[in-house]
Amino acid sequence: MDLLNKAYATASDSDEDGGAGRQDGGGGVPEQWCPLPPPPKRLRPEKLSTSQIQMATFPPPSHHADAPIPGRYISKRQRAATLNPTPTAGNRSYVAPSPVKGSVSVTDVPRAILTTLQRRTKASQNLVSLSAALNGHTSSVNAVQWSTTHAHLLASAGMDHTVNIWNVWSGGQKRACTFDYHHAAVKDVKWSHLGLSVLSCGYDCTSRLVDVEKGKEIKVFKEDQIVQVVKFSPNNYDLFISGGSKGYLKLWDIRTGTVVHEYVRSLGPILDVEFTVDGMQLMTSSDVSKSNISENSIIVWDVSRQVPLSNQVYAEAYTCPSIRCHPFEPYFIAQSHGNYIAIFSSRPPFKLDKYKRYEGHGVCGFPIKCNFSLDGNLVVSGSSDGCIYFYNSKTSKLLSKVKAYEQACIDVVFHPALPNVVASCSWKGEVSVLHKDSNNNWKVSP
Repeated sequence: MDLLNKAYATASDSDEDGGAGRQDGGGGVPEQWCPLPPPPKRLRPEKLSTSQIQMATFPPPSHHADAPIPGRYISKRQRAATLNPTPTAGNRSYVAPSPVKGSVSVTDVPRAILTTLQRRTKASQNLVSLSAALNGHTSSVNAVQWSTTHAHLLASAGMDHTVNIWNVWSGGQKRACTFDYHHAAVKDVKWSHLGLSVLSCGYDCTSRLVDVEKGKEIKVFKEDQIVQVVKFSPNNYDLFISGGSKGYLKLWDIRTGTVVHEYVRSLGPILDVEFTVDGMQLMTSSDVSKSNISENSIIVWDVSRQVPLSNQVYAEAYTCPSIRCHPFEPYFIAQSHGNYIAIFSSRPPFKLDKYKRYEGHGVCGFPIKCNFSLDGNLVVSGSSDGCIYFYNSKTSKLLSKVKAYEQACIDVVFHPALPNVVASCSWKGEVSVLHKDSNNNWKVSP
């Protein structure tokens, strides 16, 4: 019994009870020997009304970044949130970057140039200089393209992960927008004919449709390959085709974001795609250097049936980084790494013209592109020596050679309304607009 009393008695109880026992005297039972009182009954919790339950609130969890505890595991998501904080009420110092740098409005274009664009006349007739130097990319530029609906805007795709939209002849900021939605280098860019938007693709295995005016990404088309080229269908602007590093060709619907058709064949990386003018046939160029078989380097496809019409178009042991169809005549051209542009018929059996080619420029392993003028009378090509070469499309004669860059000129495109204006880009990251003066000399902006 003594052991039980000592176990249940506390030090404070012993002190108090000891004093009380001395007051009792020797005849009574000491108070510390009395049995312990029973524990009080647990009160029944009161039932809360519905209104009281709804009124009950709890303080929100705190999301402020505490100092990391030494030795504590920090996940990748937490580290990313620490390095790149999201805008919150407690983080007012963070400002989300805006993709818009200038304006895409035509009101920023000088009146003389705007009149030239509206009348679609040559700049030399109005003594207006249309040459411009557009600086903003920090690495190589792979493609440039004019907008056919907004003739003062130019798009460029660079290895610096960005797509730039240029208000070429703006009196203020020429770089209207910079989109960095891609997580890797951007390979190609095309203007959509439905609204003011651009479609781009790149090494992050995606194609992305972006609204230029709002600066917002509309839709992302994901693949399991590097997307090297995109092209809108000429007879259905809701469809575009993509080609990538694994040789997959996919026809996408931008309304649903799904693949409509797949063109399956054991191909190397797709280098370029081109629709015929009526959109019924498709020409593709692929890299077949690893297979040592040149018969699949250029293939003509039936778009609706998804079958190849010919795979023995080009038998040379060179790859072709660029393919373009003539706007009116039934033939197409292909830029060859043999340092020339080959000519093919766009009608069966798609024969190579063995008696005529465009040569004089250099390719030398670069993804050099070529293009036709609006009327189809000229062929223009970039070159590894930094020059732009102009050929007569009918005779294949070299008409002029313009030194534009110190490094390779990658892409050259004619303006959709002005026949004496071209835009080009370089391996160094430069973008330029050239125009031909009254003396038929192409002027490069200093």
